[in-house]
Amino acid sequence: MVSGESAGEDGANLSLRPTKLAEVIGQDRIKENLQILLDASKARQEALDHVLFYGPPGLGKTTLAHVMANEMGVNIKVTAGPVIERQGDLAAILSNLREGDILFIDEIHRLSRAVEEVLYPAMEDFALDIVIGKGPAARNIRLSLPRFTVIGATTRLALMTAPLRARFGAVYRLEFYDLVAMQQIVTRAAELLDVPIQPDGAAEVARRARGTPRVALRLLRRVRDYAQVRADGIITADVADQALSLLNIDRLGLDEVDRLVLRTIIDNFGGGPVGLETIGASISEESDTIMDVYEPYLLQLGFLDRTPRGRIVTQRGYEHLGLVWPHSPQAPNQPEQGKLF
Repeated sequence: MVSGESAGEDGANLSLRPTKLAEVIGQDRIKENLQILLDASKARQEALDHVLFYGPPGLGKTTLAHVMANEMGVNIKVTAGPVIERQGDLAAILSNLREGDILFIDEIHRLSRAVEEVLYPAMEDFALDIVIGKGPAARNIRLSLPRFTVIGATTRLALMTAPLRARFGAVYRLEFYDLVAMQQIVTRAAELLDVPIQPDGAAEVARRARGTPRVALRLLRRVRDYAQVRADGIITADVADQALSLLNIDRLGLDEVDRLVLRTIIDNFGGGPVGLETIGASISEESDTIMDVYEPYLLQLGFLDRTPRGRIVTQRGYEHLGLVWPHSPQAPNQPEQGKLF
């Protein structure tokens, strides 16, 4: 039996989440490795080794944690790094775990150093060190814990301390999904939501979902609303195009903030290089949000380049915005203002 749900997840998202590894679409290399890990643990009748997932948000880290708990037939306790503020908070969670349980820690890079010190012996020795008393009378008591599994998820692997990373026996990076996988995800979700969708409609939604399942599910719901109100309820390519254009999402999946980031670098800083903090201040957005949410996809498309001096908009980025690249032969002329999509 699996219990717990992550913050920000609603009932609809949970109903669309796969429950078995075979139902997970995409991430084939990771799935194969996880299947071996699961089969070996079941054969030995042992708890899973600690697992760390990292990569951009929305790619399925939480989903894979729930799938692994389902496959093992154990409970999953869900928490997040910022929620565990004190050592006692983590001690309370650990002391309530049972044999084989999974503790899923989202944003694990945001654990405080003091909390990490409690987690180290728990992960390595399955023990909980408690200090009783203060001063010279203080004494340390070590409590045994059942063998459990920590599954961590982070979008910022570099911010995790080396000792914490070293305690994970399996580390996997989740990549953006290709168009075929995204179309399968959209089609499956439409079936579960009982939404009529044509293959070309699913392809249109998938194309604009930034290679991210979470984005695809969000867009699918908005297209479903549009089809219900302004069409005959069936999602076709034209209906999806009209709905997503109304949301200012272009044919590559860029939204207003993506284009604002590119235009700010071009208009205010000559195309770069410019620092991330400066970009964030210019568009009134947190630099961490730009780095985690918007930058990975812009880098994936080749619209943005990361250099030691800062971010630079590439020739492809200029062309997507309908602007002339400064280093092209047409650069001395006034840049033409083209359509964004």
